[in-house]
Amino acid sequence: MVGHRRPLALAALGATVAIGAVLGFAGPASAHDVLVSSTPTSGDVLTALPEAFSVTMNETLVDPGTGTGAGTNFDIQITDATGRFYGDGCISLVDATMSMPANLGPAGEYTMVWQLISADSHPVSSSTSGYAPVTFTWQPPAGATLSNGFDAPPVCGEADQTPDPEMTTQAEEPAETPSATPSATAAAPVSDANTTGTLLWIGGAALAVIVAIGATLLLVRPKKAE
Repeated sequence: MVGHRRPLALAALGATVAIGAVLGFAGPASAHDVLVSSTPTSGDVLTALPEAFSVTMNETLVDPGTGTGAGTNFDIQITDATGRFYGDGCISLVDATMSMPANLGPAGEYTMVWQLISADSHPVSSSTSGYAPVTFTWQPPAGATLSNGFDAPPVCGEADQTPDPEMTTQAEEPAETPSATPSATAAAPVSDANTTGTLLWIGGAALAVIVAIGATLLLVRPKKAE
C-alpha cells in the first residue's frame, strides 16, 4: 500500500506546483495598468493654465475602437464647484498618456475625473479602487482669458459657449462704420448766373440773325421805275 501511495503523492505535488506556476504567470499578465502621474495632481494650486489636462499610465494605451481616444472608452472631465464643465472633449492618446486641451473658468476649486481602457482590456478610472478624483485650486493670473464652460460634458468639435465679456481679457469692440463720402462722379450743381447768361447769349444771337436778314432784303429789293 505504501508503494502505491508514494506515486499518488508525487503526482499531487506535481499538479500543485504546475497550477501554482500557471497562476503565478497569469497574475501579472492580467494586472490593470497603474497610474504613474497626472496633470494636475490632487492638492495642486494652479497659477498658470497647463497646456493640457493629462493622465499617464505605466503601459501604452490602445483604443480598441477608433484609435483616436474619442468616445466613452477614454475621457477626462473637468468641473468647477457649480458643476460646469471645462475643456473641449477632444481626447488624445500618445503612448501611455491620455490628454485633453486645458481651459478653466473663474478662480476656485475644480475636480478632474478620468477613465480609460487598461492594457488587459478592462476599464480603469478615477473611481476604481485605489484611485480618487483629482481636486485642485485655480488662481488665474491678472489678464487671463477665462472660459465660460459648458452645462454638460463637452463633445469634441463643439465650440465653447459664448464667453461672458467680463470674463475675457478684452471686450470685443464694435466695428466702425465708414462715413459716407461724396461720389467723385456726382454732377456739380448748375448756378443761376450761368443759366441766365446762356439765355441772354442765345437771345442776342437770334436778334442778330433777324437784323442781318432784314438788311439783306433791303439791299436786294428792286428799285421802282422812274
